[in-house]
Amino acid sequence: MTLEIDAQPEPIAFDPKQSALIVVDMQNGYCSPGGYFSHLGIDLSPFERVVGAISRLVSISRDSGMQVIWLQNGWDPQLKEAGGPHSVNQRKGNSLRLMRERSELRGKLLTKGGWDYEIVDALKPDAEDIIVPKPRYSGFAGTALDSILRSRRIETLFVCGVATNVCVESTIREAFFKEFFPVLVRDACYQAGPQFIQDATVYNVEKFFGWTALVEDIAKVCRHAKAA
Repeated sequence: MTLEIDAQPEPIAFDPKQSALIVVDMQNGYCSPGGYFSHLGIDLSPFERVVGAISRLVSISRDSGMQVIWLQNGWDPQLKEAGGPHSVNQRKGNSLRLMRERSELRGKLLTKGGWDYEIVDALKPDAEDIIVPKPRYSGFAGTALDSILRSRRIETLFVCGVATNVCVESTIREAFFKEFFPVLVRDACYQAGPQFIQDATVYNVEKFFGWTALVEDIAKVCRHAKAA
């Protein structure tokens, strides 16, 4: 069934069976007090609003037959997945830098097996969902995401999560390069930094890399399709 969503900058048609909801990095490190973002001084006040929006979006997606995929950012305890000593990820990754500079944080930030790495309690994948661990900002970099999507004939990606201007935007850009149709769900994500950064990502996506929509836009068309 083909549906049409009232997206920006123009409507876009999609088939839920050939679409996926990509939930980016809704982990304690990015969303919870005491996590990685707290140590950077990132404002976490949008969390309650965004987690509610994502929870609703996940429910809508499952009901409509979309595949739900959770991206989970981080590394093994030995940091082998974070790159070697000459890796730009090692140099620019703020969590890695903090763990080098502050001994009490070593092995804790975005480290597999730890609290910081875990998806927040308010959002839990179910048995039909797919979890894709990722070692870099983009959900496609060093992961099986591309083959997971193509093997299911998925074409349209609804992307939400944290942070809008970093991992969300990186994933959307690479989706565009790989010929997927990315839609940023702009009220189901928040940025690392001031509001103008969120606005800049919305502008970039609408102008160059895809489309944006609201949770209610998606809910409305899926409700109508279910009632038909």
